[in-house]
Amino acid sequence: MIGKTLARGAIAFAVLAAALLGAGQSDLKAQVTFETEGLRIESKDGSGHDFEVEIARTDQQLRQGLMFRESLEPDGGMLFLYRREAVHAMWMKNTPISLDMLFIDRKGVVKHIVERTVPFSTETITSRRRVKATLELAGGTVRRLGLKVGDKVIHPAFQ
Repeated sequence: MIGKTLARGAIAFAVLAAALLGAGQSDLKAQVTFETEGLRIESKDGSGHDFEVEIARTDQQLRQGLMFRESLEPDGGMLFLYRREAVHAMWMKNTPISLDMLFIDRKGVVKHIVERTVPFSTETITSRRRVKATLELAGGTVRRLGLKVGDKVIHPAFQ
């Protein structure tokens, strides 16, 4: 009898948790908006690439990021601006598109790059080093433009 009661309780808890998580995800879809700003990536070879990116600053924006997005413009992306420089981690849960992630220090220097992330993955992706920001671009952009560790991101956040 106790086993059946515990099993029913566990099932009820799982259903409630799924409902709450589902509600939270739809709330994220509906409520979070982002401002867009221009930024430039300058390579050591002197070439430059301009992007129009969404800015994630608030806790809610940082949590949602590009989740639920079905596409991303070739010159678009999202810049995650953290309150402090630290080793930061991300994942691809609820993100149906592949991304390239550039981890950037407080001076705007790209310190680490992860290319072509796996959609919907819950694997942790880390900056490996202390960074102030992460720039997410459409998967394949790093290779297409020849972006590298050491390139400089020009944006007011890095002045």
